[in-house]
Amino acid sequence: MTINRRQALTKIIGISTAAAGATLMGTSAFAATDADGNYKLELGDKLKYVPLDAMATAKLAYETGGGCMHQVFHSIIAMLAASDSVDAANFATIPTALAGYGWAGIVGQGTVCGNVNATGMLVNILDDINGQNSAVIGAAFRYYENTELPLSSDAFVAGIGSTAEKTTDEVVTSSVANSILCHSSISNWSKASGKMFSEKGERCKRLSASIAFHLVELLNRAHGGEDLSLLPEAKPSAEAQACQSCHGVSETMGSAASVKADMECTTCHTGHFN
Repeated sequence: MTINRRQALTKIIGISTAAAGATLMGTSAFAATDADGNYKLELGDKLKYVPLDAMATAKLAYETGGGCMHQVFHSIIAMLAASDSVDAANFATIPTALAGYGWAGIVGQGTVCGNVNATGMLVNILDDINGQNSAVIGAAFRYYENTELPLSSDAFVAGIGSTAEKTTDEVVTSSVANSILCHSSISNWSKASGKMFSEKGERCKRLSASIAFHLVELLNRAHGGEDLSLLPEAKPSAEAQACQSCHGVSETMGSAASVKADMECTTCHTGHFN
C-alpha cells in the first residue's frame, strides 16, 4: 500500500499525539484536518495572526476586485497565507470569494458597509491577539465612522498605485461617514464631491485600501502588546455613551428600551428633546 505526503503527515501527527499526549494538539494548525490531511475552517477555529506590511496589504486591496468586503477580506487573508504564520497554509484554504456579497452595503442594499463587515469576518477567525480582538473591531469601526476617508496623502496614493489625477477627477474629496452604513458613507461623499453613486469606483477602491491599511496597523499594534482598549477611538463617542446610560444592556432608565450598540446614535436618532 502506498500513501501520499498528506496521508503520511496525518499518520505522523497521529503517532506523535498518541505518544506525547493530546495536549500537543493545542494549536489551531490541525484543528479541522481530515484523515487525508485536508484543512477546512470550522466554526470556532482560530488561526494565528502575524504582523503584516500595511501598505502592501492596502495595495493588494486596491488592486483586488469584487467589491469592498471582498477587497479587505481577501487582501488580508492572502497576505497571511503568504506569511510566516504557523497557519499560513490554513489561511490559503479559505474561500475569500464568499466575501463578495458585501458590496454596496450587502448586495447593493446600502446597509452595513462591506469594509467593516470584512473587519468582523476577519477578526472573528483570528486567534487571541493579546486579548485585543474586540478592541481591534471597536477601533476599526469607530475609525470608519469618524475619519475623513479615503486616505489621499501623496504617500498613500503612490503606495497603492493610484495617481493624483484620480484624486482630483474621481475622488474629488474625502468625507466622514458618521455611520457604519454604506448609505451614510456614500451619501456624505456624494454631497461633498458632487459625484453620483455610479461614479464611486475609485473612491470606494481607495476606501477599502484605507481600511485594510488601518486594520493591519491595529492588528500589528495589538500583536506587539499595545492595549488598544485604552484608545479613545476604540470606545463609542461621548454621545453614544450618553445614550447607553439610559438604553443599557442589563438596566435601563424608566421605560427606555434596552439596546446593544456602540455605533453612532445621533446619525439617525436626533434625541428626545428636539
